[in-house]
Amino acid sequence: MTITIAQNTAHPLTVSRLGYGTMRLTGPDIWGEPANRPEALEILKTAVAAGVNFLDTADYYGEDVTNRLIAEALHPYPAGLVICTKVGATRKPDKSWVPFNTPENLRTSIDNNLRTLKQEQIQLVHLRLMGPGTVPLAEQLGAMFEMQKEGKIQHVGLSNVTRAELETGLQLGPIATVENMYSYGQRTTVQLPHSANPGGEEVLDLCEQHGIPLIPFFSLVHGLPNVGYKLAEIAQKHKATPAQLNIAWLLHKSPWLLPIPGTSSLAHLRENLKAADIRLSAEDMAYLG
Repeated sequence: MTITIAQNTAHPLTVSRLGYGTMRLTGPDIWGEPANRPEALEILKTAVAAGVNFLDTADYYGEDVTNRLIAEALHPYPAGLVICTKVGATRKPDKSWVPFNTPENLRTSIDNNLRTLKQEQIQLVHLRLMGPGTVPLAEQLGAMFEMQKEGKIQHVGLSNVTRAELETGLQLGPIATVENMYSYGQRTTVQLPHSANPGGEEVLDLCEQHGIPLIPFFSLVHGLPNVGYKLAEIAQKHKATPAQLNIAWLLHKSPWLLPIPGTSSLAHLRENLKAADIRLSAEDMAYLG
């Protein structure tokens, strides 16, 4: 299963529909070095060797931890590997998440990502929105599109967006991808300690209409608790875990979904990758609802 990002542009990117999110490779609270650095490096190598060619990262993971791990494990990068990063936020020493989204901030972040990832151009960058009261969206996206013209960014995406924000973004310029929280058990907005996270269900139909891949994040963190018996029942039917069924449900929900389940465990990575082999019937999907 593959999906094409920016399919109607001069530089489309075709990737496997099961990617890998690197956030969990950091230390506790998404801060600091991994508890097991050799395993973290092996996870990246194993994922790519298994056919994963879409990695999601950000320079504020760690900070800079996941970018440096990616470069250490995989540079020089194999042909076809797409590394997607995010800008628009940063971390304070108290581990809080704060906006970093003025045009100057965004340029600083892009330059930092280029340096730590050892790249001359970033193939896909998500502008993560940090809620109302910050820099206007048009100003943020304007800075992103300017860096796209300069060649620092190939494609621009949006992350953590409401439907209204996505509609505005589409009027401002080409949006290649959207990255929102989405899973079987978490489909609409959820309030986290540092921000409200709009759900994937709120924008999925709009993404489908425009041929924009929707990249679900946190699908295993907030998607499994308290989802009821149906997911576990279908998982048992397919001799799979509920986590694997959650990934399989996303893959079957829409051909425009590109899940990026993350983990800091090599064993769990291998389990997650096997989810791509699960074939849910129309009856399974109807029963899951």
